[in-house]
Amino acid sequence: MSAPESDALLIAGKAYSSRLLVGTGKYKDHDETRRAIVASGAQIVTVAVRRVNIGQTAGEPNLLDVLPPEQFTILPNTAGCYNVKDAVRTCQLARELLDGHKLVKLEVLGDAQTLYPDVPATLAAAETLVKDGFEVMVYTSDDPIVCKRLEEMGCVAVMPLAAPIGSGLGIQNKYNLLTIIENAKVPIIVDAGVGTASDAAIAMELGCDGVLMNTAIAEAKNPVLMASAMRKAIEAGREARLAGRMPRRRYASASSPLEGLPF
Repeated sequence: MSAPESDALLIAGKAYSSRLLVGTGKYKDHDETRRAIVASGAQIVTVAVRRVNIGQTAGEPNLLDVLPPEQFTILPNTAGCYNVKDAVRTCQLARELLDGHKLVKLEVLGDAQTLYPDVPATLAAAETLVKDGFEVMVYTSDDPIVCKRLEEMGCVAVMPLAAPIGSGLGIQNKYNLLTIIENAKVPIIVDAGVGTASDAAIAMELGCDGVLMNTAIAEAKNPVLMASAMRKAIEAGREARLAGRMPRRRYASASSPLEGLPF
């Protein structure tokens, strides 16, 4: 039996059947982008407003022509922003381009090499955006205190990194993630660091509400096939979480016990 139909991911009051969120960068062209995203089954698609044309540059290919908002929830993000002012302005631009769209992904980076978040700037930008009526999904460090503070501030989802953006290192601190999940009342979505399908499955088995990825799919030798693999991994990990794994034991336990047999 698969996961119940009622097992939806709820973000800002909207239900999604897919718990895989995907980015749109690093593909060779828009055709590959669309094919990979369709194969992933994702319904929420992130777009770097500072790097991708969604209408701000007339006459150039528009990503929304291949990923129409009628079919996907477009999640503008502030990738490439290193201060509060730029992040807030980018979200405001996205709201204008997308006819009042309020759901955004906030990231304020602190270092160009590691792409780790600038946590104080992230907190300040999140506070400004929430007060301005945005529904903020926020990329941050895997610090349980920071994640809780962002939730209490009014962010609709908190997105701690599993490892540095684009590193493919997988989940490096399961225990921090577990603490974040246990204390959260909003969706916790792993953002950054996933490299392959097993990483995605582990995140879901830990209890994360979803996983956001880009590089793991876009830089695979076959992005469309990897997107399909990620879809299945997310579904399998979620079902395993709902099913409840067997207890870990130090010693063996026979699959066919001998107790009660007449010999």
